[in-house]
Amino acid sequence: MPELSCSQPPCERASRLLCFVCFALAALGACSSDDATEAEASPDAVLVEQQAAEGVEGRGADTERWWDKLPRPEWAAFERLDDGEGWFEVYQVQPGVLAIYEPGQFEEVVSYLISGEERALLFDTGLGIGDIRGVVSGLTDKPVVVLNSHSHYDHIGGNHQFEFIYGPDHPYTRERMQGLDHEAVKKAVAPAWVWKPLPAGFDPALYSNPGYEIDEFVSEGSLIDLGGRTLEVLLTPGHAPDSLCLLDRDRRLLFTGDTFYPAPLYTHIPGASFTNYRASAHRLAAMAPLVSHLLPGHNQGLLGGEYLIRMAEAFDQIAADEGDFVVTDGNRQYRFENFSIIVADDAIASDDAVAAEEGEADGEALSGG
Repeated sequence: MPELSCSQPPCERASRLLCFVCFALAALGACSSDDATEAEASPDAVLVEQQAAEGVEGRGADTERWWDKLPRPEWAAFERLDDGEGWFEVYQVQPGVLAIYEPGQFEEVVSYLISGEERALLFDTGLGIGDIRGVVSGLTDKPVVVLNSHSHYDHIGGNHQFEFIYGPDHPYTRERMQGLDHEAVKKAVAPAWVWKPLPAGFDPALYSNPGYEIDEFVSEGSLIDLGGRTLEVLLTPGHAPDSLCLLDRDRRLLFTGDTFYPAPLYTHIPGASFTNYRASAHRLAAMAPLVSHLLPGHNQGLLGGEYLIRMAEAFDQIAADEGDFVVTDGNRQYRFENFSIIVADDAIASDDAVAAEEGEADGEALSGG
């Protein structure tokens, strides 16, 4: 949910909105010339109407007109590279680290291409809407391996395009390796979730997460040597049962995936656990002296390491039943500076509740973020 190296003029934004509106209507066989004329008058109004009908639910209180937050000004600090396609935006966020950002869909996923002297690692493969393999091939000529921060649909969408994939040996990971069919993920490409024109040749009616194979399992403390750059695996369950982070100790960088990003943190979705998330937050807070920058899986490409401490403090505040919240889609949303935490009413309970949450991990395929 994160900026172009130059701001996007309102007329261009309206044009892109109109392009998508006509695309969506055409897919329904309803985009006659009269319809196009009517849509041209108010493309934003059409998106609002579609969102009201279909909605973005379970994602917090600020989902209405979510596209108004774009472009996010934080991206202007970084050099933008050509993605060769148009769906992605690619930014140089650190030496040897490229953020591959997908601002056209509600999740605003950020994947990272991390380069060493001998090979590169792609941390997450995004939604699977654009051709991330083609983009990566245009950015590096080194061999590329993949590791996912977790196995939600919006981070494994391009896995099937790559030859070598690392992953944790976890039941949730193994289940998601089988892929997700169109019925499971179709909402992610519904009009309320997408504002940017979809890539040429992409058919939302066929959208799915194809299955893939994991070639080598990683565990807590596993080291991945890229040649002159070593990445350490930290298991951080909470957002998902198989959530993990990557630590580059030498450069004081922590790739957090969905364990932390500047938006609502989800402890309420199937497979999430407030208790496990809180424990992971405290573990990372203890490592804050080792970390200067966070590289999150959504919205922005670089944050200060102090957010690790703020996140742990926020979880403690909620656990103590302190702090104000708003109720959204039946859940509590606690707001803090530049992020929030969504909690199910009955989530802050006992270890039995944690076990129950983990047992429901397969209850909803579109538990992304």
